[in-house]
Amino acid sequence: MFVMSCTQQPKEWKLVWEDNFDQTDGFDEATWSKIPRGGADWNNYMSDFDSCYDMRDGKLILRGLVNYSLPTDTAPFITGGVYTKDKVGFNNGRLEIHAKLNGATGAWPAFWLLPQGAKWPGGGEIDIMERLNNDSIAYQTVHSHYTFDLGIKDNPKQGSTGLIDRDGFNTYTVEMYPDSLVFFINDTRTFAYPRIETDQEGQFPFSEKQFYLLLDMQLGGSWVGAVDPNDLPVEMEIDWVRFYQK
Repeated sequence: MFVMSCTQQPKEWKLVWEDNFDQTDGFDEATWSKIPRGGADWNNYMSDFDSCYDMRDGKLILRGLVNYSLPTDTAPFITGGVYTKDKVGFNNGRLEIHAKLNGATGAWPAFWLLPQGAKWPGGGEIDIMERLNNDSIAYQTVHSHYTFDLGIKDNPKQGSTGLIDRDGFNTYTVEMYPDSLVFFINDTRTFAYPRIETDQEGQFPFSEKQFYLLLDMQLGGSWVGAVDPNDLPVEMEIDWVRFYQK
């Protein structure tokens, strides 16, 4: 939704796109689509079931639920997620997501970027926020052919963590430049991933294409661990998404 606001902008940046989720009849389908189910840990419970989605008090709500309601769906849990794939792309700018993450055992909410029209991992992946269970930290990470296939994770360092307010709203940010990615949580810089000189291929695929944004509330998997159904339902509340350019 192309709506400008009068809130304070970061220095040297101009707000060029935002969605404040102010509509009450569902998210803007010109921008977002529901993420379909897949076979990976992050999308194996994705569902288009209405109860996994809500618009409340100017926020997009994405939920993880025990699957009591869909007898033809054999998944034990169902989760909500949206993405801007084939609709809105981002690069060469500053992307911010302001959200509250409600915790649960096995909850794995994430905000991340994948390249339009490129295969994983060669096209790159930018993880702006991943949070596990009830943790007081969030993870921010990059993935590529260089980090995944070649396994080079420390030259340069591929990720970091930052403290979050477990009970409140936090702002998760990545700045995308031709020669680096710079990450922040609540305007505190957590780490940067630079383009370096190397004879290994695929080290910095992030400047070559547009990336689409994924916002998803996932449950369970090899990283976060087992889900406690007694902790469900769990939801995350996304207040706004903003994209700035110089």
